Amino acid sequence: MKPLAERMRPASFNDMIGQSHLIAENSILFNLVKSGQLPSIILWGPPGSGKTSLSHILARELNRTIFTLSAINSGVKDIRDIFEKISKTNLFSESNPILFIDEIHRFSKAQQDSLLSEVENGSVVLIGATTENPSFEVISPLLSRCQVYLLKPISSEELEKLILRAINQDSILKQKEIELHETKALIEFADGDARKLLNNLEIVINFLEKKSGISSESTKTKKLLITNDVVEESLQQKFIRYDKNGEEHYNIISAFIKSMRGSDPNGAVYWLARMIESGEKPEFIARRMVILASEDIGLANPNALLIAMSCFDAVHKIGWPESRIILSQTAVYLAVSAKSNSTYMAINSAQEIVKQTGNLQVPLHLRNPVTGLLKNLNYGKEYKYSHDYENNFSEQDYLPDEIKSTVFYTPGKNMREVEIKNHLKNLWQGHYKYE
Repeated sequence: MKPLAERMRPASFNDMIGQSHLIAENSILFNLVKSGQLPSIILWGPPGSGKTSLSHILARELNRTIFTLSAINSGVKDIRDIFEKISKTNLFSESNPILFIDEIHRFSKAQQDSLLSEVENGSVVLIGATTENPSFEVISPLLSRCQVYLLKPISSEELEKLILRAINQDSILKQKEIELHETKALIEFADGDARKLLNNLEIVINFLEKKSGISSESTKTKKLLITNDVVEESLQQKFIRYDKNGEEHYNIISAFIKSMRGSDPNGAVYWLARMIESGEKPEFIARRMVILASEDIGLANPNALLIAMSCFDAVHKIGWPESRIILSQTAVYLAVSAKSNSTYMAINSAQEIVKQTGNLQVPLHLRNPVTGLLKNLNYGKEYKYSHDYENNFSEQDYLPDEIKSTVFYTPGKNMREVEIKNHLKNLWQGHYKYE
């Protein structure tokens, strides 16, 4: 018997739940199908977002033959064999067939190179499916010959529709007496993955039947009550109550940030683990650490921002579950780093002055005399080019007259910024007061 996820695979755009931005009326793929034309495309999206289903729907709607390869267990020879079949099929075909390659990012450069000529001459329409950013994982010559379409995770509302559709329309499940009391755990465990949702639903139903002493093939009916606790018990996985759009979401990210700001790596790692176990998006966590690296560490350790940005870049390329290691390394690094909010306070102070004083005039010596007329108006006159002076420094005013000598940046009380303060005091003497 086919698994539930396979039985529920959509056969048309109307059957498909999710990706309305691509398949709804007058959307990109809808219009392509309507025109009868389909370029080679890359479908980029998370697991269970419908990449495989969409590929087969496109083939069906366009009445094209589709050949399928999985990059996990296919090589150049398999590609050549497919092209040979396509060549024979194409002798009497009016429309070019589709070659669907799942997990195309797993193909080596040589394997991707072997696709180029057939894709370029149009003898085959390539549909590649990937969970990774194609900008990094697909070679440029192949990527330039394909349109890239982004698939989104299936939303909670769409996942709930899918649960109800499976229970009411699946040929097997609709014969059972299933009562859906709660859906939150099923939806949270799925994490935007429709296939995972349906697999979990099937596990839960089988668990309830076994618990009731009814085999899955039995014709007997007994009420099967699905609750969050039942889902947790059947999947043997603790349901962490963490609403990504609710108060607890903000409470936990707040605790995470404050633990790093407070130099507690243990608290930081704990709250990070809570978010990971609850299915928080790694990009969200990494983005918040980039902000903290500048707001709370700043010039006390400028490398912190570089580390945080590297983390943000890495989680885009790596994905789960390995990203958790990178996130943990970065969180611990930021937590144990020296702290300073001096640059954060500096821009706040400067913005406040701008709001109070409005558009103060740029001093003439700082203006650029790009024309003779402007030069005659004394633009740039008396400007001192710093590199013409000792230590590449010349004392002059860089602020409007109304606020000259105003200090916005006050170095923090940490080793690095103490050095910066001494350096500034030495340069500016009494012009700016650095106590």
